Amino acid sequence: MIFYLFILILSIPVGLLIAWLARDELIDGFVYINGLFVLSFIGIMFSRNEVVILSLGFVSVVSYISVLKRFDKKWAVERKR
Repeated sequence: MIFYLFILILSIPVGLLIAWLARDELIDGFVYINGLFVLSFIGIMFSRNEVVILSLGFVSVVSYISVLKRFDKKWAVERKR
C-alpha cells in the first residue's frame, strides 16, 4: 500500500518534467492531453484491478499537471521557428 502511494507521489515530478520538456506541445495538443486525462480518470472508476488503477492514476495525474500547466503563460510557449 505504501509502495502504491509512493508511485503516485512520483507522478507529480514526472508530470512536471514531461510538461517542461513538451512546453510547445501543451498548446497544440491540449485536446489530446485533456482527452487522455478524462479517459484515464473514467477508467479508474470502472476498473477493479489494482495494477490497472495504479497505472491509470499515474497517467491521470501526469496528464492533469500538463492540463494545468497549459494555462500558465510563462510555462507554455509557442515554438520559435
